[in-house]
Amino acid sequence: MKPSTAKTSCSSYITPEGQKRLREELSYLWKVKRPQVTQAVAEAAAMGDRSENAEYIYGKKQLRQIDSRVRFLRKRLSELIIVDRTPDDTSKIFFGAWVDLEDIEGNTYCYRIVGPDEFDPDKGFISIDSPMAKALMRKTEGDEVVVNRPNGTSSFIITAIRYNS
Repeated sequence: MKPSTAKTSCSSYITPEGQKRLREELSYLWKVKRPQVTQAVAEAAAMGDRSENAEYIYGKKQLRQIDSRVRFLRKRLSELIIVDRTPDDTSKIFFGAWVDLEDIEGNTYCYRIVGPDEFDPDKGFISIDSPMAKALMRKTEGDEVVVNRPNGTSSFIITAIRYNS
């Protein structure tokens, strides 16, 4: 189970794909995982003394975690704004854009600006609330972007902007 990635002060934007993943996680937790864990807890409880029953104690802990995540997902999904259209000016960087960058050493990077609930560094998905995304917003191809990072300032040139993968 993933820990919640959203904070109360984060943006409420999400891509349709991100919303679908959150809905699928909610459905899995509520319709599959929770009934399985509930059944395991019931079976463990039937074995007798619950105070020293590791399966029962662990199962109850799992149920609390599942219930917490379900509450979070239901609340978060009701707050989200799904951005499902391409902006009028596709020459500028907005939410949902794929952006290709090059640093001063010639290294290239590809990022997609997504909501905080769907960021994934392994896929190149960066949160709209991140310093990199904030620096990129409304920029165009050929612009230089300076980003304050934990390890110092980095400079990039925007080499491409697109709104499809």
